[in-house]
Amino acid sequence: MDNSQQDEQDDLQKYLEEKARQERESEQEKKEEQEPEPLSAYDACVLKESAKIHELIAEAQKRPKDE
Repeated sequence: MDNSQQDEQDDLQKYLEEKARQERESEQEKKEEQEPEPLSAYDACVLKESAKIHELIAEAQKRPKDE
């Protein structure tokens, strides 16, 4: 790859990172503007169980595969 291709790739990477950052900021602003809706008991339970599952997956991934 020559320098111009590398520069073009670097510029594209910087552009994409900047767009992603702007998108995250935009989403964050939208969330802050909205009034949080109270969770139903069902939604709260689903979120709690989902968090437990993610913790179990993370623990399993840390273990050696021989066990």
